[in-house]
Amino acid sequence: MGDNDAIILGAGAAGLVCAQAAASRGRRVLVLDHGKVAGRKVRLSGGGRCNAANRLATEADYVCGTPHFVRSALARFGPADVEALFAAGGLTLHEEEGGKLFCDQGAAEAARWLERAAREAGAQLVLGCRIRGMERDGGGFTVFTDAGMFSAPRLVLALGGRSWASAGATSLGYELARSQGLGVTSLAPGLVPLVMGRGWEWAGLSGVSCRARLACAGGSAFGDLLVTHAGLSGPAALDISLFWDKGQALALDLLPGTDLDGLLRSELGKSKVRNLLAKALPERLAAAACGDLGELRVGDLSKERRAELRRRITARELHPRGTAGWTAAEVTRGGVDCAGISSKTMEARAVPGLHVVGELLDVTGRLGGFNLLWAFASGRAAGEVI
Repeated sequence: MGDNDAIILGAGAAGLVCAQAAASRGRRVLVLDHGKVAGRKVRLSGGGRCNAANRLATEADYVCGTPHFVRSALARFGPADVEALFAAGGLTLHEEEGGKLFCDQGAAEAARWLERAAREAGAQLVLGCRIRGMERDGGGFTVFTDAGMFSAPRLVLALGGRSWASAGATSLGYELARSQGLGVTSLAPGLVPLVMGRGWEWAGLSGVSCRARLACAGGSAFGDLLVTHAGLSGPAALDISLFWDKGQALALDLLPGTDLDGLLRSELGKSKVRNLLAKALPERLAAAACGDLGELRVGDLSKERRAELRRRITARELHPRGTAGWTAAEVTRGGVDCAGISSKTMEARAVPGLHVVGELLDVTGRLGGFNLLWAFASGRAAGEVI
């Protein structure tokens, strides 16, 4: 394994697709990973079903400190290309609500195929190999591991983010990036439930869910919202965690797209407010959101009380204490600063021959297949040039 054209650190989705693309071009590729099996996060993705991509994906579905960074890679390797990649291994995808593409054969089979595709293309994988460090010299890069020392003129960092430590995630990728002078933005748990803290007024509603919109100074999210004993979860809460910063207020709209005033006018005035809203919301949630106004009849609502009801239902202010943290996070928010990375090749501008792909970059997608799609797209972008 001494004559390598490229070394890829990390045998996850991005690293395996990068290896397959490069080896298919005749490059001598070596993949190193400390895990004993490849594609560990892939095996857990989509609740074991592998949400491989999203057919509706656009750059607007990603949070990145460098505007339009994801555009080039996604344009060259999109959802249809993911379908073709899986089809080459006899795997099929089906579409669910919101454009989500799931692997019919499951996440474990998807991970096995990605590994097999890399090996069949000619890439060599060394698993269960602890990476201890790296250095750069005139001839390229040298990686030091428990299995020995390996060198190549090109190196790809595909070690993933901090999320999912249970699947072997570490901060090694950021440490190696910093050792080569690359900038790393602040890191935070992403796609993670929000914790409201002591005295959470809806703690007794744990398990109740509805469609809702959450907004903060950084952005907004729409989708299913789940009330928990500790705070908020579900797709809407997980998505807003990509935009929310500690100390910010959240605005909760329990009836997105509904004209509340029109709904109130539609009644003859005899119904209680909570009963009317229970037609659009779970009964317990409607009562809790209305509070004391819920016992009033619609026809008895003054102008001021209507305004207060509108605030409670469509612009309710919440103050999360924080998030459920790294153990509950599905992705890492932040990463290697994309301002120093080529959006076409994923190569570091200041370190020729060094590429960074996948979750390690400051690119975070919403829930629904966007992050695996980014792993595949960025891995392919690097694999086409290393």
